[in-house]
Amino acid sequence: MTNGSTVVDLATEGAFDSHIAGLPASCLAVIYFHAPWAEPCKQMSTILSTLASTYPSTSPPAISFVSLDAEEVSDVSEKYDVNQVPLVVLQKNGQVVDSVTGTDATKVRNAVERHAGQTAEAKASLPPVQQVKRPEPKAGDVHPDTNGNGAVTAPEQSNGETNGAVDQEELKSRLAELVKAAPVMLFMKGTPSAPQCGFSRQTVSMLREKGVRYGFFNILADDDVRQGLKEYSEWPTFPQVYVGGEFVGGLDILKEEFENDPDFLRDYSVHAQGQAA
Repeated sequence: MTNGSTVVDLATEGAFDSHIAGLPASCLAVIYFHAPWAEPCKQMSTILSTLASTYPSTSPPAISFVSLDAEEVSDVSEKYDVNQVPLVVLQKNGQVVDSVTGTDATKVRNAVERHAGQTAEAKASLPPVQQVKRPEPKAGDVHPDTNGNGAVTAPEQSNGETNGAVDQEELKSRLAELVKAAPVMLFMKGTPSAPQCGFSRQTVSMLREKGVRYGFFNILADDDVRQGLKEYSEWPTFPQVYVGGEFVGGLDILKEEFENDPDFLRDYSVHAQGQAA
């Protein structure tokens, strides 16, 4: 079993050069230039982390996601002609093969999938099998994600309010891209191997049973997303499933879709993707 990939933060030019030099020639390097003060970069960071989680972490690596503060590694930024952020550069065997600016999740995802040259294992990857039972969080607890996904699962807040003032237009724009971060996106409580509610656990089991390759977002790790998505989807509960950026529904709707159409989501199954390789 392999875990999903993560985005590796590289703080210096030396760390970047060493990391890139250690990649096989066939490995696709996804190089993400950002600035911590830029709101669009915060949005792209979430999108890229979600996308990375849908690719297995293998040895040797078939794909590697790295993150660079464009201002802190100015020599690297100059080398890649970075004049605006966020910027995602795709590189293979030392050669740039593509680049995407802005926060369009679909463009980034399509570019990565186009150049990944995925192996059968990568095409057949799914989030990790559930290994732990639902923990019983205590008030005020914050639990680190043990799956290497870089997320943090925090307890729900009972007042239904977000933390601090949130620009609703920025949040709506962020959500519009986040729902397209993977062809099938699951917004759930917890992670696939550590679901934080029974409905999320059932949804994960159903998608795994059907062999669907999907990206996921732990809504307990981001209260703005948790509250904002309820209004954005016009759906008050979780989990929520999006396909191709379009809202499908929650667990009950997903069950109905599979019951009414045995081929529902077949195009996103690992078997279909393996045949297309």
